[in-house]
Amino acid sequence: MPSLDEPVQIGGCTIPNRLYRAPLLECAGNGPGAVDTLIDELEPTAASGVGLVFQGASIVTEEGGCAAPNMTRVHDPDFVAELERLTGTIHDHGGRLFLQLAQGGLRSMEVWHAQYRQRNPALEQLAVSRPPWQLRLLDRAGLIGLSPRVLDTGEIYDLAEQFGRVAGYAADAAYDGIHLSGANMSLLQQFCSPFYNRRDDEFGPDPGEPAAGGRRFLEAVHDAVREHAGDIPLVTKVPAETAAPKFVRRHLSFEDAVGLSCDLVDAGYDAVVPVEVSTFWDMSIVRGAYPDRAWDAEDLQGEYASAFGGPLKARAVSLLNSVQARRFDRDPGWNADLCRAVRERVDVPVLCEGGVRERQTCDRLLGDGDRERPAATPAADLVGMGRPFYAEPRLGARLLGGHDVLCESCNNCTIPQVAGEPGRCRTPSIVRERARLDEQGAYETADAGTDD
Repeated sequence: MPSLDEPVQIGGCTIPNRLYRAPLLECAGNGPGAVDTLIDELEPTAASGVGLVFQGASIVTEEGGCAAPNMTRVHDPDFVAELERLTGTIHDHGGRLFLQLAQGGLRSMEVWHAQYRQRNPALEQLAVSRPPWQLRLLDRAGLIGLSPRVLDTGEIYDLAEQFGRVAGYAADAAYDGIHLSGANMSLLQQFCSPFYNRRDDEFGPDPGEPAAGGRRFLEAVHDAVREHAGDIPLVTKVPAETAAPKFVRRHLSFEDAVGLSCDLVDAGYDAVVPVEVSTFWDMSIVRGAYPDRAWDAEDLQGEYASAFGGPLKARAVSLLNSVQARRFDRDPGWNADLCRAVRERVDVPVLCEGGVRERQTCDRLLGDGDRERPAATPAADLVGMGRPFYAEPRLGARLLGGHDVLCESCNNCTIPQVAGEPGRCRTPSIVRERARLDEQGAYETADAGTDD
């Protein structure tokens, strides 16, 4: 069985080890300092020995589609060309860098962020079909603001072509691969989901195959990527909507996600990232504790009110957040069963992420046993983490050296991002411990460091 520090192939790209940084919000935007911000965010990860770095969701369209403040757009080839400084920096440390491409659709900021909507009243959201009645009800109640534009068949092909063009820009800027944001309520998930997709053309569901429309769109994206970017490695998240609320009757099942993963591999995808999610943007994505410290932060109350449309609405969102935190407990490697089911049926790498915090969990997911314990059935070929990199930007040094990470999944790093704050650990005990380890030199090399 492979160990965490062994290399692996994704398409034609050799990844030096099996640890990856899952896509996160870098909050870099597109301003004059955007490239420097991305370097500041991602270089420490590569320098600590992490083999594969996913740059967080980057928007392929010129307008709309951002799910959170300060996301980076990559529709402009001149801007993407400047990112060669970033790819060069990652390569200098021996790492590989994949760019995640996204479009928010009905999850875009103009739907949920009240102040952004006021500043951009003409923005429409790209929609696969008429929004579900649950979202329309929230719209009528004034909790969100919908202005959907349902894509026609030709526009869908145009959108797939845009994904391909951007992949070509990325290849020219020396990115090692492309990662599609196919989950977390992105537009790509909306194509796959029978909750959102009720089309009656070729991009709609088929009887007995609810994800057929999404599969065809992802196949069109694959073809466009191959046209514009050649054989660059292509990876996508694949959603199983198993965390959907009970009132959502039409959603992707566990078996639907396994079947969709197999179909996409047959279509030419070089790796898949199966994830269990909801039909909504909720705590199923960032499972863990209710982030009370972040919600109670006095300096952010005005920003929360601006984002959600007033202090009362912000409070309502925080209460809903609290309820969901109790529903979605952090189960280390919560996507493991889905990843294992997919891995048993495909011949490309399967990537697993979701609540991984301990080195032992990494080894277990890879099926790497020890003398005291027989090897488990592998769930994945690579193991990823997200939020722990906010707590320890150079965590690869300690994790590859055999130690656990510091992150406690308190989620105090995530909620402030709705107010435009960068992702960073806000838990004093973790910040102090990281400083102590840093002073000891724990982050200097991949095999250095101690918890003593």
